[in-house]
Amino acid sequence: MTSLRQTRADRRRVTEERILDKAREEFAAKGFDRTTIRAVAGAAGVDPALVMQYFGSKRELFGRAVQTFTPPAPEAADADAFADRMLATLGLKLGGLPEGTLAVLRSMLTDPAAADHVRTALGGQISGAGAAVPAPDDRELRAALAVTTLLGVTIGHQLLELPALCEASPDRIAALLRPALNALAEAAPGPDTTGA
Repeated sequence: MTSLRQTRADRRRVTEERILDKAREEFAAKGFDRTTIRAVAGAAGVDPALVMQYFGSKRELFGRAVQTFTPPAPEAADADAFADRMLATLGLKLGGLPEGTLAVLRSMLTDPAAADHVRTALGGQISGAGAAVPAPDDRELRAALAVTTLLGVTIGHQLLELPALCEASPDRIAALLRPALNALAEAAPGPDTTGA
């Protein structure tokens, strides 16, 4: 009897993961508004009623599909380490983003729940990055500028497919962004008190 329950639980887990994978693909391709439960179910090879049974609603399915959006917060001791961590943490390798992340980015401007999700995720990233900013002043503002700069680059590359960004290598983009991230992380020089 126990192995039958485990088998049922294993089958459910596999089916649930397949539905989530297909939901990520659908949300990434079409955004929240144009994705349907029927399309997700068809892509996953299950009945739409099963999707509803597992997830309850399209909004809950979306929430589960994009849970992987929040990357770990950076930890750094100096401006170079901060820049390194920001570039790596926010997926600036630009080789492709997880489907859940694309789904959130595509949907955040048209769906209030997606916008709330992004706001919460970015708020966590900004708090973590702010704690890692070596500069003693305006840490949260500096972190917000760094995080949203990289978000803009990611949107420009992944969703808008801007030629200048798509044609540049990830290393070149990172090299050009590094001085800006370093400047955001460093303390501003104080006023000149030498009298010169």
